[in-house]
Order: sequence, then C-alpha cells, then structure tokens
Amino acid sequence: MQNEDSAHGADIPPGDLPVPVSAPMRHAKVRAYTDHTTVGQVVVDPDGGVTIGCACGMTLTNGPGWSLDEHIRLHRAEARFLALSAVAPPGIPRLIGSLPPASTD
Repeated sequence: MQNEDSAHGADIPPGDLPVPVSAPMRHAKVRAYTDHTTVGQVVVDPDGGVTIGCACGMTLTNGPGWSLDEHIRLHRAEARFLALSAVAPPGIPRLIGSLPPASTD
C-alpha cells in the first residue's frame, strides 16, 4: 500500500518532476495583460475619433466600423494569443494555422 507522500510524488527527486505546462502559459497571460493596459485618458478628436494609448506604445482608436472598446478588446486578445503561442508546448493541437484562408469575395 502506498503512503500519502509517495502518492503525491514525494519519492521522485525534484529534478525529475515534470514542469507544469500551465505555469509558463499563466505567466505569459499575465505579462500580456500588464503589457497591454490602457494608459492616459481618452481623447476625442474634432472629427469624432476616439483614442487612448496602450502601455505597449500603440494608439487604440475607433473607426468607421468598430468602437474604441472593440479595438481594445481585440488588441488585448491578440496580445494574449501571441504571448501564449510563444510558450505553448510543441505538439499541442491548435485552432490557428489549421483554418482555411479567409474568403476574399
């Protein structure tokens, strides 16, 4: 019968324990969040444009078919995607890269 310590890996030397994959991915997500926070105040241009800065240096804005909020959300989602993709373990099944090209019709 196994004691409680050996059931939780206490008999495995620390150097032989697997590194949890989720830890690097969690750290990447946190870095993306902190590197892509909005900074400053919203600026409204005379022509109706609305902008705010991002900590990464990019200016986020509204446009003819999107709101400032939508640009902020997309920017943050892209930042998370790039950060997570950079640390994703090899061989993990991916949605991006397996999609057919977008239609240009």
